[in-house]
Amino acid sequence: MLASLRAALADALALVLPVACAGCGAPDRAVCAACERALAGEVVVQRLAGGMRVWSAAAYDGPVARVIAAFKDSGATGAAPVLARALRRALAVAAADLAPVADRRLLLVPVPSAPASTRRRGYLPLAVLARAARLPLARALRHVRAVRDQAGLAAAARAVNLAGAMAADRSVAGREVVLLDDVVTTGATLEEAARAVREAGGRVLGAVTLAATPLQRAPHPSSPAPIPSES
Repeated sequence: MLASLRAALADALALVLPVACAGCGAPDRAVCAACERALAGEVVVQRLAGGMRVWSAAAYDGPVARVIAAFKDSGATGAAPVLARALRRALAVAAADLAPVADRRLLLVPVPSAPASTRRRGYLPLAVLARAARLPLARALRHVRAVRDQAGLAAAARAVNLAGAMAADRSVAGREVVLLDDVVTTGATLEEAARAVREAGGRVLGAVTLAATPLQRAPHPSSPAPIPSES
């Protein structure tokens, strides 16, 4: 019933505010049904080199990559409701997996975007997603020095670029934390965020992202979106 109401509302809005799908360009939807299905598959679970578990709603490829890239860097904020549902689904799987070791007061901490990225975009993608998903976020992390754009950097270069770049405030002390980000590529950003949280006295149980790129690689012909910069 709710899905039918959403579709009817989207049809009505499309009459007065023409839109195109961020994933494939199809008319009348910010994210068409086919591209939304690409975000609704099995949650991807992997471990970073340091052992942290990451739950991602989908693989960063094809329409998923294009929708996320458009949302982050082309102002396609109309995709937020669909992406928010994907994020909540990944978070639900993570919460179920963590239930034996976590308390009920998990702190959801978003990974901060670099200040230059925020100025360029004019908004915080994770903040927009959190509002759409009705997720309470603790903005406990901040950048304490400038970093280069991560796009195009190899794994080792990303780790060096980010080393010591973040700090967490004392709100994480004694808390069990789940990190939130849009895309995990090499894991360097999440590892640096986790280091900062641990240094401030928090315990990082894992991370949840919209999508995952298991290996840094050149974009596939079907996925023209660039290798993501992990915020």
